[in-house]
Amino acid sequence: MESTPESINRLIEEFSRFPGIGRKTAQRMTFYLLNAQNNQAMDLAEAVINMKAKVQLCSECSGITEKDPCWICANPKRDHTSICIVEDAADIYSVEKTNAFQGVYHVLGGVLSPLDGIGPDDLNIKSLVKRAKQGYEVIIATNPSIEGEATSLYIAKLFDGKDIKVTRLARGMPVGGDLEYIDEATLLKAMEGRTSL
Repeated sequence: MESTPESINRLIEEFSRFPGIGRKTAQRMTFYLLNAQNNQAMDLAEAVINMKAKVQLCSECSGITEKDPCWICANPKRDHTSICIVEDAADIYSVEKTNAFQGVYHVLGGVLSPLDGIGPDDLNIKSLVKRAKQGYEVIIATNPSIEGEATSLYIAKLFDGKDIKVTRLARGMPVGGDLEYIDEATLLKAMEGRTSL
């Protein structure tokens, strides 16, 4: 019995490397492209090649852009004295969707993780120290993981004693969340950060 052609197997393997994509989903995606019109498969391939060729890191914030500096760093209407620190470039777009922040960003490129061999020199921290000047506010928006918390504490210590305001995003319960399913750490942070009505 003849097996699946090698070219199909290779595409399934490549799709399987995507986060959250298992082998079954990768197989469905592959067969979808196989049965799609030729121009759809070519458009996808061209879009991937085009993205890899054009996208670069912003020299100021290390976010992703096609034009350096990125549109946020280049915008004179943004508050350049307020820097929101995020783990990776995708986090910028999550914050931007809220329309609640009008400052600029700084991408760390990960978080401190001694078990994985990731220390301060492996992250984009030195350029953050150079960017943050007296009177600035640094908003730490790392994920609420153990590594994210360790990274935020490390950054806060770097600015300790300097005239730089260091803040952390508030933690709390999600809208529509049910108390029964909220973990203790989130509930504790929500209780500590409660506000008056």
